[in-house]
Amino acid sequence: MSIKTKNVLSVKEAIESRKSIRKYVQAPMSQEELQEVLSLVQLAPSAWNLQPWRFHVITDSALKEKLQEAAYGQQQVTSAPAVIVVTSDMEDVLAHLEETVHPGYAEDQKQGHIDNMNSIFGAMSVEERGQWGLTQTNIALGFLLVAAQGLGYSTVPMLGFDQAKVRELLGLPEHVLFAGIVPIGVGAEEGYPHHRFSLDKIVTYK
Repeated sequence: MSIKTKNVLSVKEAIESRKSIRKYVQAPMSQEELQEVLSLVQLAPSAWNLQPWRFHVITDSALKEKLQEAAYGQQQVTSAPAVIVVTSDMEDVLAHLEETVHPGYAEDQKQGHIDNMNSIFGAMSVEERGQWGLTQTNIALGFLLVAAQGLGYSTVPMLGFDQAKVRELLGLPEHVLFAGIVPIGVGAEEGYPHHRFSLDKIVTYK
């Protein structure tokens, strides 16, 4: 049975109501529920449609406990029914460029796109293109937070963890970069009220 307790929110409602939540209702999330969230996240935009993001969904209790240790004991990792580790893998993208090409392209357009991508990213180091992919993956991370909230789930984005340990736990190669860890589930607390800069501080009109 679904553990969702809220109606689907509008984008405005989801953004306005989203807070970082660290305590969760102790009920599992089904793969169907997680797929519902991630099916929205996969629609995030990326330059050249390269989609470098990868999502490692963890629901196994023993693995979550190890992940919590790697996250310096932060309780939200095991409190949440699921944890999504968001990574970027540009080397996998480049190995399968044909999968990023829109099927509506003519054959010469498809090959031209592939050749262009190989030329651009082939001139970069693994580290440089990894960082490029990470900027794109952060777009998907934002989509994840809003999509989850809109569907009735709470989240908290985390960067406080030992990346080497998480890499080892998930068997990830060295070139894969982390955008964050996101515990997800139905929140069991309200979270702190928003405290944000005024628009005058962060917006400039020319």
